[in-house]
Amino acid sequence: MDFSSLSTEEMVWLGIGFLGQSLFFSRWILQWASSERREESHIPVSFWYMSLIGSVIVLAYALHRVDPVFIAGQSVGTVVYVRNLILLYRAKNKKRAVSG
Repeated sequence: MDFSSLSTEEMVWLGIGFLGQSLFFSRWILQWASSERREESHIPVSFWYMSLIGSVIVLAYALHRVDPVFIAGQSVGTVVYVRNLILLYRAKNKKRAVSG
């Protein structure tokens, strides 16, 4: 790809797309490191935040590109990440109320 032929706006959107993908990929490194520290499989809450933020950024890029494949994939993923965060906070609040 010849990046010199891209407009400034296209370069900004390309940067946004790569930022979203980088954040989305980095969540796996975070999860791996967290699991290694605990010496068991573990998904920290920050994994879900990184998933959500990365997904929303990639979704914005997909909407800009009008790419129905990425729009569909990231839309569904975003719902899953939000739902996981809701479940985590409900469990935390329930635990707090019981110990309370």
